[in-house]
Amino acid sequence: MIINLIDILKLAEEKHCAVGAFNTPNLECINAVLTAAEKLNVPVIISHAELHEEVSPLDVIGPVMVEAAKRAKVPVCVHLDHCEHLDYMARALAIGFTGVMYDGSILSYEENVANTIKAVAMARKYKAGVEAEIGTLAARENGEQSTSGPIYTSPELAVSFCKDTGIDALAPSFGTAHGIYKSKPILDLARVKTIAELTKIPLVMHGGSGVSCDDYRTGIKYGLRKINYYSYMSKAGTTAVKELLSKQDITFFHDLALAAEKAMETDAEKAMRVFAGL
Repeated sequence: MIINLIDILKLAEEKHCAVGAFNTPNLECINAVLTAAEKLNVPVIISHAELHEEVSPLDVIGPVMVEAAKRAKVPVCVHLDHCEHLDYMARALAIGFTGVMYDGSILSYEENVANTIKAVAMARKYKAGVEAEIGTLAARENGEQSTSGPIYTSPELAVSFCKDTGIDALAPSFGTAHGIYKSKPILDLARVKTIAELTKIPLVMHGGSGVSCDDYRTGIKYGLRKINYYSYMSKAGTTAVKELLSKQDITFFHDLALAAEKAMETDAEKAMRVFAGL
């Protein structure tokens, strides 16, 4: 069943756990994530990132995501991830997305606040929840490296940002990065705890793939309620296809797609077990 971002984060808060948010740019990803969630009977978020527009257009994949969420046997939020343009957000909300993330983290504080306020007003008309971000990660969602490395979120500024915008979830920067980690990330989880205590709203981990289980658990204990996870799930699908091609002469693409889907399901399930404390 489909629910909004606010309600799915409440479920996580009630159980003192986190809900996984998985980018699903194609049907195989959608099936993998929802099958894993239904197997474990846990709520889940399926997301579409604006940068995946060229991979899978919002107008094509969006309705598929919404319909899949409605048919699911567990609570599912359909979320727009890292949206930098409000007109794109309007399209997602009209399709039926129940959560949106406005990403104005590279803008000035004043511009980020102004645009986030607009995003909140837009989402409220659809009863959708809003996530926003301050601070920047060491690598952007498209894999570009930050020239200055991560810009850690100031706890005091986080409080002001939440009050100024009225958002439902905050994505602070505390040392994670998008993509595949080349070395073990050094996370400032004490910062997460401080921000959670001061803002009193659910916090979000971006760049969640590749983080250790211990760091996941500590972050969840300190207030992380949504963990974004995609790169390593996608990599698992790629690895499965490579292994299959190395063993067999495959003719049909659907055989490759099914192998990737099963591998992604297995990887997503492992992540969900940690996030849910199973």
